[in-house]
Amino acid sequence: MADTAVIGSETGTVEPQQQHNLEGTPNDENALTHPSSETAVTIAVAGADTDVVQKKTKKVIRRKRRPARPQVDPEQVKSEPPPQTGTVFNIWYNKWSGGDREDKYLSKHAAPSRCNVAKDSGYTRADKVPGSYFCLFFARGLCPKGHECEYLHRLPMLHDLFNPNVDCFGRDKFSDYRDDMGGVGSFMRQNRTLYVGRIHVTDDIEEVVSRHFAEWGQIERIRVLTSRGVAFVTYTNEANAQFAKEAMAHQSLDHNEILNVRWATVDPNPLAQKREARRLEEQAAEAVRRALPAEFVAELEGRDPEARKRKKLEGTFGLDGYEPPDEVWYARSKQLENAEQTAQLEGSSQPLLMESAPPAASAAATPQEVQGGIFSSSTVAALNGLSGRVTTQAPRPSGGPLVSYGSDDESD
Repeated sequence: MADTAVIGSETGTVEPQQQHNLEGTPNDENALTHPSSETAVTIAVAGADTDVVQKKTKKVIRRKRRPARPQVDPEQVKSEPPPQTGTVFNIWYNKWSGGDREDKYLSKHAAPSRCNVAKDSGYTRADKVPGSYFCLFFARGLCPKGHECEYLHRLPMLHDLFNPNVDCFGRDKFSDYRDDMGGVGSFMRQNRTLYVGRIHVTDDIEEVVSRHFAEWGQIERIRVLTSRGVAFVTYTNEANAQFAKEAMAHQSLDHNEILNVRWATVDPNPLAQKREARRLEEQAAEAVRRALPAEFVAELEGRDPEARKRKKLEGTFGLDGYEPPDEVWYARSKQLENAEQTAQLEGSSQPLLMESAPPAASAAATPQEVQGGIFSSSTVAALNGLSGRVTTQAPRPSGGPLVSYGSDDESD
């Protein structure tokens, strides 16, 4: 039986019987709250005749995740009713509804805090629950719970997928946008572009906008209209756009301006529409690639060498040097597949047990008649079997008082 000894980096050799004391190291759950450490492990395997057969030294590095810190002091948080943002108060959702525009006075007030991802992010209780949503107050920099929060305290990633009817914070979307293009958004369109207004225009405004909005995710494109003090920021992931909209609402860039962050409308530029359509086609093609087998995808994309050789051999149609296009090749393959399916559906020409046997004379004459006809032998055999069971009945004479009603004879 092999003995295992654990040697610390500073304490020297530890006896094998003391190994049970070292097994109480923090597991994955407890490791989230312990600092990182390094341990040197020496494994000695003792054989029957020799003292030491093999000796290996392995260095184990444990990496710990830090807990999320509270962004504000919990004692300073006051429980207040939500401000009136609409015309009707919904007692079920505990919020106002009916307002399609934000108050102009409130929209010019700076946000009380801002999220610092490098310092505030960490693990919470939501990390143990699959499919958890992100914390809305963490995005705004106002979460007082820290690692005890029931929502995620980190940035959205590409693997974070949610229902199209809700956003990354778990809020329900609507069928249409608000009049001011604010709020949660619509589930009718995948919007990844933000409208940013009230920008203080400088010479390096594009670099300033990119630096501030790149904190919340990967940016695909930025367009700044210096004449109007407006910028359009497009993210690669929709969840990052939703997170950035809440994180940068009523914030400022390098100056004391108060940003007006809204959802962007559909770009009327034809080039932008073509670019969006091409992106959707690429997403659909990627989904098809994941659904189909790898061999079939490689054959369709021309990356399979065996498929190319088979195409050169079977696709020449007896012509030397002829390479058929993909449309002709796949049309021929489909024709062959249909021929095989038709042969399987036709079946054999033998009569079934429930069918009456055809006469000998008709059975002997069938091959000669079918040889030049348009029906197959199985079809003719089935028709001959049905011919003995078909009965014709003479029409019943009509009677009654209206026998001659509607007759063409003018004598009546």
